[in-house]
Amino acid sequence: MHGDSATVRKILTELGDTWAVVGLSTNEHRAAYGVAKVLQRYGKRVVPVHPKAETVHGEKGYASLSDIPFDVDVVDVFVNSDLAGPVAGEAAAIGAKAVWFQLGVIDEAAYERTRAAGLDMVMDRCPAIEIPKLG
Repeated sequence: MHGDSATVRKILTELGDTWAVVGLSTNEHRAAYGVAKVLQRYGKRVVPVHPKAETVHGEKGYASLSDIPFDVDVVDVFVNSDLAGPVAGEAAAIGAKAVWFQLGVIDEAAYERTRAAGLDMVMDRCPAIEIPKLG
């Protein structure tokens, strides 16, 4: 598990409230759908990023991070580990402040590259589990 409690807290409370959720679609059976709803309940703006560019939870979707026409604070990644590294690179390219790899999404090299690029990062954790713990 990467991301100490101070980094988790910083990402969830200090870095901004616009979260791009990569892999979020209208499929209610996918984890991204429920996690995005929790993030919204805690005041986060959730921007769906999925090839279908669907509107989810009232927010317009985009096919890629680079298609989003406004600043994104955190990129939450719900793709498999093989695809996660390039997403982290895109997050840095668009000027995001942090990357969050969900439970089971692990790419050590991407973690090191992302941290070296100056972004905060958490890997193999879930913000919907962590945010209620903040009190």
